[in-house]
Amino acid sequence: MRRSQIFLRTRKEAPADEEAKNAQLLIRAGYIHKEMAGVYDYLPLGLITLGKIMDIIRQVMNEIGGQELFLSALQPKENWARSGRWHDDVIDVWFKTRTHGGQGFHMGPELGLSNTHEEAITAIMKNFVHSYKDLPVYAYQFQTKFRNEPRSKSGLLRCREFIMKDLYSFSRNDQEHQEFYEKVQAAYFKIFERLGLGKETYLTFASGGSFSQFSHEFQTITDVGEDTLLVHESKKLAINKEIYSGKVLKELQISKEELIEKKGVEVGNIFPLGTRFSEPLGLNYTDEAGKLRPVIMGCYGIGPGRVMGTIVEHFADDKGLVWPENVAPFRVYLARLGNSKTVVQAADEAYALLTQNAIGVLYDDRSVRPGEMFADADLLGLPKRVVISERTLQNSSFELKSRESDDTQLIKLDQLVQALGD
Repeated sequence: MRRSQIFLRTRKEAPADEEAKNAQLLIRAGYIHKEMAGVYDYLPLGLITLGKIMDIIRQVMNEIGGQELFLSALQPKENWARSGRWHDDVIDVWFKTRTHGGQGFHMGPELGLSNTHEEAITAIMKNFVHSYKDLPVYAYQFQTKFRNEPRSKSGLLRCREFIMKDLYSFSRNDQEHQEFYEKVQAAYFKIFERLGLGKETYLTFASGGSFSQFSHEFQTITDVGEDTLLVHESKKLAINKEIYSGKVLKELQISKEELIEKKGVEVGNIFPLGTRFSEPLGLNYTDEAGKLRPVIMGCYGIGPGRVMGTIVEHFADDKGLVWPENVAPFRVYLARLGNSKTVVQAADEAYALLTQNAIGVLYDDRSVRPGEMFADADLLGLPKRVVISERTLQNSSFELKSRESDDTQLIKLDQLVQALGD
C-alpha cells in the first residue's frame, strides 16, 4: 500500500482526554478513532491489525474443533429472564432498548444489547441437540458486546463496545467437558505465544463463582494491569489476589514464599458452566439408556481488542508502537527519501518486488522531510524499515533497520527479499 493512498494521518501529540498509553499511541498513529469514553472506531491500519489477531485466534479455535457462527447482538428478554440474568441487580452493565411496537419505541418489548451470549447460544442449540449422538458441539463467534462499564479509562483494555471471541462447549458429561476444557487451556497458550505475549502470560486461578471452585484467567504481566496477581514463575501459573488464601495455596500445592506479586491484564478466560444455563433453558439430550440429561457447558473468551491494547502496553517504547511480526499491519515501512528519477525508480522496484513476494509493505512515497518520515515509521511500529536515498544508491543498496534496534545494514536489491525473510 502506498502511503499517499492509504486513509491515514498521524498526530504529534497525544489526546488530552486519554490516560492509557495504548489509546494515546493508537490514536496518534492513526489506528483508531475515539467516539466517546470506552468506544473506538478501527481505522484501516487498526482494522488490519485487529483482523490478524482474530485470524490467529480463529485458526487455533478451528484446530480444536470449533465451528464459527455469528449471533445477533439484539437479545430478547425471555431467555435472559429464564436464566435469571435480565435484572440490573444481577448484571449491572446492561444496555437495554425497545422495539418500536407500532405506537412508539416506548411501547414495544424490551431488548438487550448483548453483553455475553450464553443464553442465546443455549437457545439455538435446543434446535440441534436432542441425542447423545449430537454431542459434543464446540461453537464460537467474533461478536460485538456492549457493557456499560463505569471505568472506561484504559483505552482498549476496558471498553463499552468491543469484539469478543466467545466459544461455548456442549458436552455429554463432566469427563468429556474436562477433556475439552484442558484442550482449550493448551490452545490459549498457543494463541498468546503466536501473538507475542507467551512469555508474560500466565494461567491464573480466579473465582469460579457459582459454577465451580475455580475459573481460569489468562493474565499478561504489565504495570498498567488492573488485577493483582501472585505469580509462580517456574510453574507458569498465578493466583488472582481476589481469591488468595491459605486454603487456595494448599489446594494448588504452592507455598507463599514461591510467589511474586505483579500486575496483570486479563486477556482471556475460561469458565466451566455445568448446567447453569442448560437447565433453566431446557437444553437436554437423551443418553444411551434413553434417559433425559442436561447438557454440560463451558465458555471460553478472548477479547481481540483488549489483546491489541495489551500488545501496545507491553511492547511500545518512547518512539511509538512496536508490533510483533504476526500482528503488524505491514511488515515493512519503505521510506523513499527524495524525488529524483533514480530514487523513485529504485523505490518503485523495491515496492513491486516485496509485493510480488507477499511481503506486506507500506510505501511512504510522500514528499516530506526525512525526520518526519522516520518519526512516522517509528510511531507506526512496523517490524522493519527500508530506506532508499541517493546516498544508499551510491552503494547500489538499500538501508535495512529493525524497529527494535538502532543498527542498520546495507542490502542489495536482489538480497532484500531474503534479508526480510530471515
